[in-house]
Amino acid sequence: MIIVAHTSRMTTESDAPLAVAVGGDDPELSKRLNAELSAFNNRATGAADEADLSVRLTDGAGELVGGLTGWTWGGCGGISMLWVREEHRRHGWGGRLLRAAEDAARRRGCDRMIVSSFEFQAPPFYRRHGYVQVGRSEGFPGGYADLHFIKRLDGSEPRSRVRVVVLLDVPEEHLTAFGRYEDRVLPLLAEHGGRLEQRLRTGDGRTEVHLLSFTGRDGYQSYLDDPRRAAYRDEELPGVALAGRVLEVSEVDPAARPTH
Repeated sequence: MIIVAHTSRMTTESDAPLAVAVGGDDPELSKRLNAELSAFNNRATGAADEADLSVRLTDGAGELVGGLTGWTWGGCGGISMLWVREEHRRHGWGGRLLRAAEDAARRRGCDRMIVSSFEFQAPPFYRRHGYVQVGRSEGFPGGYADLHFIKRLDGSEPRSRVRVVVLLDVPEEHLTAFGRYEDRVLPLLAEHGGRLEQRLRTGDGRTEVHLLSFTGRDGYQSYLDDPRRAAYRDEELPGVALAGRVLEVSEVDPAARPTH
């Protein structure tokens, strides 16, 4: 005789199907995510002093003329938005808002300030006030880039990143070995204060272009002198000659005029 036993299984909350809903502005969701991520960040870093920052500019009637919003956390200040009403621009009000925010950040113990600005917005403004560009993100509408800036608030000068473009032509029969070599050598960048900002490849895979950046010239030189680079090359590409060029480059301010 065969006995079939039937067991009932209680449905729990974890068994319920999950659902994804896409919408627009969701203040409740934003508040919850901010709280959850702040708690996670605080546990990971030990910094629990996150606070909003705002500066308001009004006229005699109390109407808003301009303002700045941002945040401070863990010794760093960030600018989210800065705006001045059109008829009050070019009279120094943006700079006053910026200085007020920087002073407030200093009082909160911050030694640096960061901000991002699209190319069509205010990069020249931030440069005039001592901000140094440290990165860029391409591919925004109109062909513009988002530029990333930092300013030291403690009087020390930020070190401009050293940027290097590497162009390499690889013989077709060595493409696979070259890929193995890159997989081993590129992770070394971080040990020398470097990073791979962009990596481009032609359609046939035979030419690669790397944009590398380093926190300083010492880091760049130590990367060049790292003996593992030569060792990996000998192991993966013994006797293979790679045609290439190495160019040190710098950012170009679109507002700058060439001098002759």
